Amino acid sequence: MIEYRCVVENPMGIHARPAALLAQLCVNSRNSVTIRCNGKEANGNNVLQILGLGAKKGDILTIVIDGATEQEELENIKKILNKEIAAEDSVHVLKIAFFGTKDYDRVFFQELTKDFGPGTYNSEITFLNSRLTEETASLAKGHDAVCIFVNDEAPKEVIDILHEEGIRLILLRCAGFNNVDLAACKEYGIKVARVPAYSPYAVAEHAMAIIQEANRRLHKADRKVRENNFALSGLLGVDLHNKICGVMGTGKIGECFARIAKGYGMTVIGWDAYPNQRLVDEGLLTYVTKDELLERADLISLHAPLIMGPNGTYHLIDAAAIAKMKDTVMLVNTARGPLIDAEALIAALKEGKFHAVALDVYEGEDANVYTDRSDEPLPHSITARLQIFPQLVLTSHQAFFTREAMQAIAVTTMENARNFNEGKPLGNAECTL
Repeated sequence: MIEYRCVVENPMGIHARPAALLAQLCVNSRNSVTIRCNGKEANGNNVLQILGLGAKKGDILTIVIDGATEQEELENIKKILNKEIAAEDSVHVLKIAFFGTKDYDRVFFQELTKDFGPGTYNSEITFLNSRLTEETASLAKGHDAVCIFVNDEAPKEVIDILHEEGIRLILLRCAGFNNVDLAACKEYGIKVARVPAYSPYAVAEHAMAIIQEANRRLHKADRKVRENNFALSGLLGVDLHNKICGVMGTGKIGECFARIAKGYGMTVIGWDAYPNQRLVDEGLLTYVTKDELLERADLISLHAPLIMGPNGTYHLIDAAAIAKMKDTVMLVNTARGPLIDAEALIAALKEGKFHAVALDVYEGEDANVYTDRSDEPLPHSITARLQIFPQLVLTSHQAFFTREAMQAIAVTTMENARNFNEGKPLGNAECTL
């Protein structure tokens, strides 16, 4: 363990941007970092706690680091704390219309945008409850940018309106951008920036959690016990140990899921349009053809992007793919709903296919995502039809929803806004055709 003391030199103290960058550094570290100031203590990986220290110029910070790479961690922390403030005047304040606001969005974004001046994010957010649609796009009037999420709509008709209202930047607080017409944005010179990665662990962990819930019938078990029914009928699951796990899409999230499955004692096979030889070399998985994966896997987890058109991933799992699977297969989707043909899935479930299915995303979910519809009937909807199957678990597009992921989304989104506002490259965050 090492302890480091320093005096805060920044005239603005430890404001939102250095706090955000420091927290993100610590989230991705294997060391434990604690920061103390003015009798208060914060976890180094929590931006809200760091801001809660209220560290001002002249205050003394005490940083305690405990772990395998303490000195390296300290040097990285020093780089953030010692970063010089630009001497030039403050840049233009970027006005952002934030669509689809929820209370958990405000918690992070409000804190990151409360400071103005050199070195800050220099952004002013108008929080809107409405989703971005053709009917609500005009609410962006008077702003420079809009910030949207996976359930917002940005086809050409919406882009036309945003252009008319003077929008120059679309900030996606998510990784996917299939809901944005990039051709229309290019035509108008509107930049589009996303969050390429936030917390692959969050999504992978949720995928394993819900497929185990479906496998072990935990959703049913909880309801039975709450009704004082302690019988085990209808709750029979299967061991994952020594089973075959098929991972479709072996990017960062797929890799994380593969490691979790490996930890369960599973043999992992993978399918990807662009195989990662590193995963093979370290013995994590073996790549096979799509058909071989479908035929051999006892558990299939989807982590591929949604790509439309020929050779794309739209309806990657259709009736033909399902027919190749074992009748006792387990299927989980935390990627994009349209990867699975919902009608084909429902038809197969009716025929007794699948030991367990777990869906955090599914075709036809858009009207429900992040909306309280508890007082409304959902007759004939895909959601209602899926809910009738006892071996199926549904969650509402929440795989990303951890504190670490929300913090990373907010920080990366505001870094994108700052880079755009200062005329800097957007790097791999920029969405292009």
